[in-house]
Amino acid sequence: MLKSLLQTEKIILIPGTFDALSALIAKQSGFKALYMSGFGVAGSLLAKPDIGLVTASEMVERASQIVDAAEGIPLIADGDNGYGGIHNVSRLVKAYEKAGVQCIQLEDQVIPKRCGHMDNKEVVDLEEATAKIKAAIQSRNSNDFLIAARTDSRATHDLDEALRRGEAFLNAGADILFIEAPQSVDEMQRIKNEFPEANLIANIVEGGKTPELSIEELAKIGFKIVLRPVSALLAISGTLQDCYSALLNPNYDQGNSSKISFEEYNEMIGLATFE
Repeated sequence: MLKSLLQTEKIILIPGTFDALSALIAKQSGFKALYMSGFGVAGSLLAKPDIGLVTASEMVERASQIVDAAEGIPLIADGDNGYGGIHNVSRLVKAYEKAGVQCIQLEDQVIPKRCGHMDNKEVVDLEEATAKIKAAIQSRNSNDFLIAARTDSRATHDLDEALRRGEAFLNAGADILFIEAPQSVDEMQRIKNEFPEANLIANIVEGGKTPELSIEELAKIGFKIVLRPVSALLAISGTLQDCYSALLNPNYDQGNSSKISFEEYNEMIGLATFE
């Protein structure tokens, strides 16, 4: 369980997954927990950017597929802004919990939302954001289903506002605090100093706004969860570009190709268990 990992692990590195296959490979690679990012689902499902185009039902369906593929591995599922008001949040929490998700991440952006490392975001007022966190807590069937509260107000206001919202979310009962996109190591350290006992998320995005620190550096600061939400999506996108270019042009240089064999693929996805 994710709750047990938070109690026993000093720091947990969690990769972003976006479909059943990526989840299976992440499980086989040895990760102890997984993250379903809205960014990844928007890309893999719609081939669109993370700007609020994916629906709640699509996220629930994808989460269910990931849980099934990575059986036994806890999943944190992006719940974006809850896709509406407090009643929408309540429905989403119940649907995620029923699907086997162990933690929902909820943010304080307006509808439609944008990826946390994009510009031009907007947030709702603190009262509305806190009400959604409280609704999520009241709607879960078990305390083992965790609530990760995220604020994007560092970008829309400043770090002081983000810290103010973080305190309100924790006081409302959030299990995990996610202050999105701090822009320096000093800001990351200040977050930890402000919330020394909280389970804190560091969201590390290649080319994003937050310094790309190592797992050791993040552990030293005191973060509990390190998300790498788009690493696999970016890697597979580059691999697909190389593969399709090579198919069209035999002289195209694929570099050090990591392509697996037909037999290796069938072994990876468990063909033998169906025969």
